[in-house]
Amino acid sequence: MAKLDSKIPSGPLADKWRKHKTEIKLVNPANKRKYEIIVVGAGLAGSSAAATLAELGYKVKNFVFHDSPRRAHSIAAQGGINAAKNYQNDGDSVYRLFYDTLKGGDYRAREGNVHRLAEVSVNIIDQCAAQGVPFAREYGGLLANRSFGGAQVSRTFYARGQTGQQLLLGAYSALSRMIGQGGVEMHNNSEMLDLVVVDGHAKGIIVRDLITGAITRHSADAVVLATGGYGNVANLSTYARQSNATAIWRAYKRGACFANPCYTQIHPTCIPVSGDYQSKLTLMSESLRNDGRIWVPKKKEDCKKDPNTIPEEDRDYYLERIYPSFGNLAPRDVSSRAAKRMCDEGRGVGETGLGVYLDFSDAIKRLSEAGVRERYGNLFDIYHEITNESAYKTPMRIFPAYHYTMGGLWVDYNLMSNVPGLFVLGEANFSDHGANRLGASALMQGLADGYFVIPYTIGDYLAGQKPGSRPKTDGAEFKQAEENVSSMTRRLLDNKGKEPVSHFHKRLGKHMWNYCGMSRTKEGLEKGMREIVALREEFWANVRVPGSADTLNQSLEQAGRVADFLELGELMCRDALTREESCGGHFREEYQYPDGECKRDDEKFGHVAAWEYQGEGKTPLRNTEPLNYEFTKMSVRSYK
Repeated sequence: MAKLDSKIPSGPLADKWRKHKTEIKLVNPANKRKYEIIVVGAGLAGSSAAATLAELGYKVKNFVFHDSPRRAHSIAAQGGINAAKNYQNDGDSVYRLFYDTLKGGDYRAREGNVHRLAEVSVNIIDQCAAQGVPFAREYGGLLANRSFGGAQVSRTFYARGQTGQQLLLGAYSALSRMIGQGGVEMHNNSEMLDLVVVDGHAKGIIVRDLITGAITRHSADAVVLATGGYGNVANLSTYARQSNATAIWRAYKRGACFANPCYTQIHPTCIPVSGDYQSKLTLMSESLRNDGRIWVPKKKEDCKKDPNTIPEEDRDYYLERIYPSFGNLAPRDVSSRAAKRMCDEGRGVGETGLGVYLDFSDAIKRLSEAGVRERYGNLFDIYHEITNESAYKTPMRIFPAYHYTMGGLWVDYNLMSNVPGLFVLGEANFSDHGANRLGASALMQGLADGYFVIPYTIGDYLAGQKPGSRPKTDGAEFKQAEENVSSMTRRLLDNKGKEPVSHFHKRLGKHMWNYCGMSRTKEGLEKGMREIVALREEFWANVRVPGSADTLNQSLEQAGRVADFLELGELMCRDALTREESCGGHFREEYQYPDGECKRDDEKFGHVAAWEYQGEGKTPLRNTEPLNYEFTKMSVRSYK
């Protein structure tokens, strides 16, 4: 059984991080040059971590499967980044951001981690502005803010609808500087396929060059994973098509516990599915809910009508009706389930009936079309490109979709997994968002972890590792890990099946959406597990992967990732089945109040579930870490 010690510092909540920084072990500047750190991933968390660790003097190797870090999925974040600066003088504070985040996650995150996140958020904006990130500004030159779901203040900093891209360019500039100075050794087109554990410590990785097919071994004193989330297990999602779970899944199979895998976020403002031919779904930023109003017709017979012909009295602005305190800015999980209820009642719109309207007619009257275009123009352009409809003239159609994963590898307060020397940042870990992430908090966490947390906490581990003691790559553990990668590659290529990888990924996605999506039941999860196990067996019996291993082979890349998804999907269903309550994005139909809201069970499930791999074909072990709330009370979450 894994030992799960959260290492939360003692003392008052507001003093924990400051106290921890004064007490953890340090590595002196001369010794930092003797340590090598591997960072996998180059999105916001990975780029900021690699750059900052190199600035401190560590030797860093950064691996990313893209041809450039600029292609990392962080660029897709549109709406903004939260920070508790109270620029609007509307009552915001570090404590309020902490509380909103904890409540937004339905009281399933650690107090200490969340408060630290709120504390360092104020520094992130200064850091990024100094890097030249072009945040929107008020007329007088001060940085502008807007609101996001789950908050009653304006704390979201933004750069039109391109916030993630602009922040990534800032982090990339810092990374490029350290590459130029020799502090970071960059490896593009390189995919991590296994973790190397030596004497119980993470000491290296096995990598495949996606251009040449070469498999190489890399050792280090510590390994940092910043590889994003696993939402593409559902096939159709808002993730970039190449986003995958392979790095954290292979680490899980080497002993790292996987925490709360069933906590997946469904985003309410996605362009609806239109057919099986789609490769991904497109998100309309949550920022649109600042000015757009969400509604459906009151009468079923109006659903096929032109929305502009439906009079105001026949429209149901259901979020404003059900959640008057937050209205259209109710949290994502709440808004998503409300949209599903409207469609289940037969009042959904669009050809499939799986859609609701996001209407800007009131905003255009108030701000003018030019004013709306200034705030959201590129998002409206994206919508037009995909639907051939102008949202200035007719309401957008939106529907919930897989968007983000709150689960991930278990980490302690230092962001280290239960495998010593293995650190996990950003969306790849589980630590900050509980059962539901509030909008504009993903960018905040990624940069907080990379710029302001890991540079302190990794030293606490490295101070206990003798400089120059990292293992040679010709050791038995490296040889075994490389053979593990090679044998899986051979197995995929030698299989003489008939179906392409996409055939299995699409079917897995339907199972995940139907049984482990927005709504879950005991019977559905049990059926989903059986069907995923059967699909996995069929995959290995009938998948066809053309080409060879010694060249660019995207079918081979996809096959390895889908093989991991087929295992992860079963674990997600198992975790959801075991958690007999509803909380945040995990909604079990058996556990709800009469008004359809989540019914938590804090006594039985006020803990983190961390699954430990037991071997192929064996049921994983469910470890738990109690969530001890010293300073806040677990209360019924209400946005009414």
